[in-house]
Amino acid sequence: MVATVLASRRRMTPEESRDAALEAARTLLLESGPQAVTLKAVAARIGRTHANLLHHFGSAAGLQKALIGRMANAITSTIRDAVLEARAGDQDPREVVDLTFDAFGTGGAGALASWMILSGDEDALDPILTAIHDLVDELAEGHDDERPIHEETLQLVLMALGDALLGGPMARALGLPRGRARDLASDMLLSGRKAE
Repeated sequence: MVATVLASRRRMTPEESRDAALEAARTLLLESGPQAVTLKAVAARIGRTHANLLHHFGSAAGLQKALIGRMANAITSTIRDAVLEARAGDQDPREVVDLTFDAFGTGGAGALASWMILSGDEDALDPILTAIHDLVDELAEGHDDERPIHEETLQLVLMALGDALLGGPMARALGLPRGRARDLASDMLLSGRKAE
């Protein structure tokens, strides 16, 4: 622990410091939930001062917004690759479903987005909404009818977010297997393909 703090106290470039803070914030999010993503906790994790993180992010809300932006870019990049592979016939659409559900569930994006909404900071969701919008527009290019892609994305993201927040208890209450929401989302994507 002392070695970690001493090693992390070495001089970092502003970009390295910001990256270290965002990685620590993501780790805290996954370990303890969105309420744990505070400037104080992140600063302690990387051996920096609260003032240093204020300089980079301005506030805990700024840190969380930067974190969701970074997560959104990683998520949409992974999903983009999976969609393109699925379109080429190299991959089952279930992979897109699993990536989306995992991003919002075990990846922590659903918990962080919900925390931001419940904290009254809906503008903080702009990075993830923009990243999803840009991805959908990119995937819609060259397709005659872009509405199904937009509608499929809306359904898939809402299902993944709902599953991240309430999927386990709801499946138990209804006597359904835990992965049933993923099955339904996969069926939705496959039926959309058959209709094309």
